Order: sequence, then structure tokens, then C-alpha cells
Amino acid sequence: MDYLPLYMGIGVLAGVLAGLLGIGGGAITVPLLLWAFAVQGISDAVATHMALASSLGAMIVTSASSAWAHNRRGAVLWPVLLFLGLGVVVGSVVGVLTAVELSGASLQIAFGFFLAYVALQMMVGFAPSAARKLPGKTGLLGAGGVIGCVSMYFGIGGGSLTVPFLSYCGVVPARAVGTSAALGLPIALWGTALYIASGWNVQGLPDHALGFVHLPAVLGIVATSAFCAPLGAALAHRLKASQLRSVFGIVLLGIAAELLWSNLG
Repeated sequence: MDYLPLYMGIGVLAGVLAGLLGIGGGAITVPLLLWAFAVQGISDAVATHMALASSLGAMIVTSASSAWAHNRRGAVLWPVLLFLGLGVVVGSVVGVLTAVELSGASLQIAFGFFLAYVALQMMVGFAPSAARKLPGKTGLLGAGGVIGCVSMYFGIGGGSLTVPFLSYCGVVPARAVGTSAALGLPIALWGTALYIASGWNVQGLPDHALGFVHLPAVLGIVATSAFCAPLGAALAHRLKASQLRSVFGIVLLGIAAELLWSNLG
């Protein structure tokens, strides 16, 4: 637990940026956890998987709070959420089972490309226009499967995928965001459980690890992130959010470039 203050600091930064820029999950916590685990000397063989798993574990509390808040405002499409969630259950299993077979370097390369996508989305402000209606049950199950699988690779709650998908299907922004926020809870819960189970007998894990989930990291991030998100939201009303998103997008591009260079170069 010696590094608990470090994880609490990561939670502060993640919470403020989530409230300020409307982003969160793996885009912030995974790169910071990779750095924190390197500082501790945790083996590269398990560090990337631990960062993904711990990011999902830290999202359980924040996802539950966000889902509850959006549901109070009637912004959650429960019939849509049901079938997306069922797809997430299957897709998450596929995602974790394949992710644990990949090397940390391979996952970091994939994560680098994902960060570049998020960065460009922030800088350009891309939002897909409604081009079709929501698919039927089978289509929602398939979409949930893809979202669940990808979320396991990147330690995210799926918002960067779910919101564009629902917007493309004609769902109004408030309900797209609300339904996406609610979907983040089963993603976080199920993903954390799967990473615990898949890492249970893995050698080389540090103390206080539950499977691939590093408990001090989860506790430290949760302890501060939820309290700091309102601070970020308050700052967003005083600062020019568009400029901040551009600046942070450049920072994310830099992180993506470093991950790609160090693993491909």
C-alpha cells in the first residue's frame, strides 16, 4: 500500500479531466497506471493487463453513480440497454480470453491507436449524424458484443463507442449519453470479474493483486476521482472547454505516439 497516494493522485487527475472534458475510463487511467506500475518495477509481462483490469475495477463506482444520475433524468433507454448488455456479456468474455493471450506490447500498440482515435475525436469534435434507425434485438446484441469485446482490450466503459453508435442510430444526445453511461456499469462489473478470474493463477503478480486487478490502484482512484469530477465540471464553466479539449487531444496524441514508438520502434 506504499503507493496508495500515487493512485489517489491519478484519481484526482482522472476525476478533474472527466468532469472538465467529458472523458474518462481507460483514456486517462490506463496510461497513468502503466507509468505507475513501471515506477514500482512491476513486470512488463503483467503490467498492461493489470492496468486494463484495474481501470475497469475503478470504473464500477463511478459508472454506478453516473447510471443512477442519468436514470433519474429519464435518459436511459432500458429496452435498448437490455440487449446491448446481453451482448456485452458475451463480447467481454471473448475480449478477456483473447486479451490475456496477447503480449503487453501488442495491447499497448492497440491502445496507442485507440488513444489517437479518441484524441482526434476530441480535437475535431466529430459527432455522427443520424443515418438510420435502431436495429432490432439481434443487431443490438451484436453491437453490444463488439462494444464489450473492445472495452476489455482498452479498459474502458465503452462510451467512445456506444455514444457514436446510438447517435448514428438516431438516438437524441441526452439519451445516447445516458444509455451509454448505464451500459458502463455491466461492462465494468463483468470485465473486472473476468480479469480477476483469468489472472487468478498467473505468476509474477505483485502483492495486493486480485487476479489482474491491483486493489491499491482501484481503491486510490475511487477514493478521489468521484470527488474531483464536480471540480472539473465547475472549471468547465469558467474555462474555454473547446481549447482545453484541443490541448488535451494533443497530449493524448503524444501519449499514443510514445506507446507506438516504444513498442514498434
